[in-house]
Amino acid sequence: MKPRDVVNGKNSLWIFGYGSLVWKPDFAYKKRKVGYIKGYKRRFWHGDDFHRGDKEKPGRVVTLVEDQEASTWGVAYEVPESHMEESLQYLNIREVMLGGYITKMVEFVPKEKSHGPLLALVYIATSDNPIYLGPASDVEIATQIAISSGKTGHNIEYLLQLAEFMRLCCPEVEDEHLFSIEAAVLKIFPRGEITPSAKTSL
Repeated sequence: MKPRDVVNGKNSLWIFGYGSLVWKPDFAYKKRKVGYIKGYKRRFWHGDDFHRGDKEKPGRVVTLVEDQEASTWGVAYEVPESHMEESLQYLNIREVMLGGYITKMVEFVPKEKSHGPLLALVYIATSDNPIYLGPASDVEIATQIAISSGKTGHNIEYLLQLAEFMRLCCPEVEDEHLFSIEAAVLKIFPRGEITPSAKTSL
């Protein structure tokens, strides 16, 4: 799916983020809604050799894996027509060229009951990607995250920011995969021992 195909005939575009986009969108948007998509589970199965790692020590970042029984919580951003092309070009570099993600359209369900489902664009890394890492134990993933850092920052920051978002914005949701990896990282580096460069305030 090309950015031009997504924009055609639309006055605005919703973009769903479930990883770094939940706290660091870095593109212009009109509205922001917390909610979820069905049919996918979030997993730290994708490699990152630019933003949160390098060629020698790739980091671990999240992607979506199809699972009809699952749902993934995150944030959808409404991008107005005046900023669509600029935002999609930025995300194409950040998520596709540097991250190895592809795009899909999904149904996003806002947390606010007064709003119905919305069609949203999402970025997903699949198993045929050269830097896709696949499944590993919580401890193995945590160990890899603990030693990885890239152009955007430390991989630990990525993990902790995502966990913090879930606790603040979706406290009723138990993301076992995410929180188990966070717990494994904190066994390696208790919170008081994590360096300032590996964490930032929300």
